[in-house]
Amino acid sequence: MTATVEAITRAAVSHLQGTEYAGVALCSKGKITTVAATDDLVTEIDQLQYKVGEGPCVDAITHHRTYRTGDLATEGRWPNFALAASAAGVRSMLSYRLFDSSTTIGALTLYSTEPDAFSDDTVADGALFAGHAAIALATAQTEAQLVTALESRDQIATAKGILMERHRLDPAQAFAMLVDASQNSNVKLHDVAAWLIDDTDQLRREFPEPVAG
Repeated sequence: MTATVEAITRAAVSHLQGTEYAGVALCSKGKITTVAATDDLVTEIDQLQYKVGEGPCVDAITHHRTYRTGDLATEGRWPNFALAASAAGVRSMLSYRLFDSSTTIGALTLYSTEPDAFSDDTVADGALFAGHAAIALATAQTEAQLVTALESRDQIATAKGILMERHRLDPAQAFAMLVDASQNSNVKLHDVAAWLIDDTDQLRREFPEPVAG
């Protein structure tokens, strides 16, 4: 994911006319977070938007539209944000909603220290670019989720093997023992498996050796 968002911001600066800096913000559970920025100024301006709750990036995510500013020094749509942003050196912004199907992933925002930096052609080019960026992000998220799932599966399989050997169980019985431990401790199944693999003391506490009768 990190490599993907960083590549997106670098490409935006290289290929979209008028762009001096670029950033990608992702939203999750109602919170917006900047995950890639080509300059510290981007992070500063984004944090300002999140703090005051207004600005092109915030509105692109909230209202599912593209937002282009002229000169932020005279911008009236976001009075609390615009003057502070222009004072920090940013005079133009262009923000696109990034979405997969109907789900908003976040926003791609372009920045310039020049007023009226983004032409109609750039807006059109940026829309196409943002569409491809959203696909790349959705794919990266899916791959990350798959990797996590595969790692969890491997951990659970290893933990089952340990329990099968320790308690002379079949696979179904070993899995049932893991599930019971997960439910009793209110801990996710893959975390219980990781404990069992990595922590011998935890293994003894949660899964004591059977006592011979």
